Amino acid sequence: MDSVDNALLDDSFDAELLQVDAPTDPKVAKLSQERQEDVNVPGPSQAPAAPKEKIEVKANVVNKNHCILVHPKQRGNPLLRSIVNVPWEYDDIVPDYIVGRTSCVLFLSLKYHNLNPDYIHGRIKKLGNMFQLRVLLAQVDLREPHGALKNITRVCLLTDLTLMLAWSPEEAGKIIESYKMFENRSSDWIKERPADDPHTKLLTALSSIKHINKTDSMTLLQNFGTLENIMKSSEERLVSCPGLGPRKAKKLYKLFHEPFCN
Repeated sequence: MDSVDNALLDDSFDAELLQVDAPTDPKVAKLSQERQEDVNVPGPSQAPAAPKEKIEVKANVVNKNHCILVHPKQRGNPLLRSIVNVPWEYDDIVPDYIVGRTSCVLFLSLKYHNLNPDYIHGRIKKLGNMFQLRVLLAQVDLREPHGALKNITRVCLLTDLTLMLAWSPEEAGKIIESYKMFENRSSDWIKERPADDPHTKLLTALSSIKHINKTDSMTLLQNFGTLENIMKSSEERLVSCPGLGPRKAKKLYKLFHEPFCN
């Protein structure tokens, strides 16, 4: 076991990983070598391809944009049973999953990484500089995963990969599915949308105080009416507020009456 742990913490691959090309600008997805041969762009000394053939190739590529492309070696991976909201199909690709025109996923079981620590280095080297977003999806299936996680975190930092963790095949499948489902969504939909009404803003402000939860905030406003009344209240009056208690009352009173700066 010691030899395995030492292998996981070994940083001898760092120099090699640093030589792996990072995504180039402009950042666009690159097709696998086989597809690049199919889409034959004529060079200076090469006759243009027949228009009919070019149209057929483009249609073939476009038709697959609606689904997740899966490497045949992932056949039998239980996470595939959890991908039910978007279609998927096997294809001859370099990564394990292609979830968008500029996004791909490499899948890694920590248990497998524990036995074959060199595997992921070879996969990353083969991936090269393809794709803008390259995700390493690691399934945490070890009882003590800290050594393996430390190793793959270093790998991701050195090779410009985004590390995602899943604790079950079902969770891993849902992560892959979500990348495809939200492929064309704007980043605005995950931004916080603060409330506009003053009452909700005040509840949020009071709840941000340590030890004061949303229920406490609502009780304070119901009993005191305004923030000014809460701030001017004595500690004894705060203690009498239902559900607040002496500990929270003391902290709240101290917060409003201590000098902001020393």
